[in-house]
Amino acid sequence: MSRFTFKMPDLGEGTVEAEVVAVHVKAGDVVKEEQIIFDVMTEKATVEVPSPVSGRVLSIAGKAGDSIPVGADLIVFETDAEQSQAAAIEAPAKSVEQVRKPEAVQDESARPSGRVMASPATRRRAREAGVELAQVPGTGPGGRILRQDFDSFVEQRNSGSVQTARDSNMGRADIEEIPVIGIRRVIAQRMTQTVQTIPHFTYVEEIDVTELETLRLHLNSKLANGAPSYTYLPFFALALARVLPDYPQCNVRYDSERNVLLRHRALHLGIATQTNDGLKVPVVRNVERRSLSGIASEIRRVSEAARTNKATREELSGSTLTLTSLGKLGGIASTPIINAPEVAIIGVNKAVERPVVMRGVVAVRRMMNVSGSFDHRFVDGHDAASLIQALKECLEHPATIFMSNG
Repeated sequence: MSRFTFKMPDLGEGTVEAEVVAVHVKAGDVVKEEQIIFDVMTEKATVEVPSPVSGRVLSIAGKAGDSIPVGADLIVFETDAEQSQAAAIEAPAKSVEQVRKPEAVQDESARPSGRVMASPATRRRAREAGVELAQVPGTGPGGRILRQDFDSFVEQRNSGSVQTARDSNMGRADIEEIPVIGIRRVIAQRMTQTVQTIPHFTYVEEIDVTELETLRLHLNSKLANGAPSYTYLPFFALALARVLPDYPQCNVRYDSERNVLLRHRALHLGIATQTNDGLKVPVVRNVERRSLSGIASEIRRVSEAARTNKATREELSGSTLTLTSLGKLGGIASTPIINAPEVAIIGVNKAVERPVVMRGVVAVRRMMNVSGSFDHRFVDGHDAASLIQALKECLEHPATIFMSNG
């Protein structure tokens, strides 16, 4: 018997250490080659770490919550001398290639170019059987060749029905594989969870923003040269702050663990912001206490911080209702997905001039559709429609935006 020390693998992407999230074995356990022994987390992903050998666990260097440098001892096995020697020679720099399920979406049969991934024991069996591992399709993490892959290949070869890895990858030259990791993985998880757990319903109403547009252009004409111009968003934010006190059930965060609705008096408005890393939602706090110019300035500040990765954790959390807009790409209508744990989100669509009948006369008016999505568990259809109608009235008579609720 011999000892084999397995070290924290290099997980790529410039990682210098990883946090142990879970330990699936303990000292004295007998493990099999490729059995998952750790979950570790980097800044970008949670990763499953398989055992490189079969043997008995002698000691474990890390426990859940520990940060272990790449290359530092992680676990010591007692195994046969041949396995230890083979594993030491193998010592793959990147023995972990797949983000932990279900946090990543990956074509399991795909194999990265270059080095074939397989355990020392599988390589030994391949040498003994005279099999070129590059021809074996791997179904493990990142295309790793598992024991059953090799056994299946040998069985098919003996029966004359072999499909090689080269065959299975034919036609893939024009396909780019993009791992779902980092913020995009988090977004995918949250969106999936939100849609699966929240019964959404969307209410769309058209708003005549002709007068609001006149006011917006007038205010922009008074700005100093070079000053950022007003968009629709600060007007919407201020209008929401005015009408929400009458619909407090829409300014809520749902604590699912305690099954409690947290109803807020203050409006902490999330601003959906597109960045190079994906959609982020920085927060403008206490909208009801701010002026129009103050809201506009804070929207610009937190949005820019999100785009440049300078936003703090506090600036990216704690919103009670979210405002989302695609600007000129806004389209006719949208069905925005709720930013859980909130219960409502308001979508601003494109404003366009079109003919409208007013008091029996056709007139050209600037019109915009507003789409609100609500959590039907806690917001009834009547209340959702009433909120949007109140918002519509406020925006169509923009002077009321600036009136106090007293």
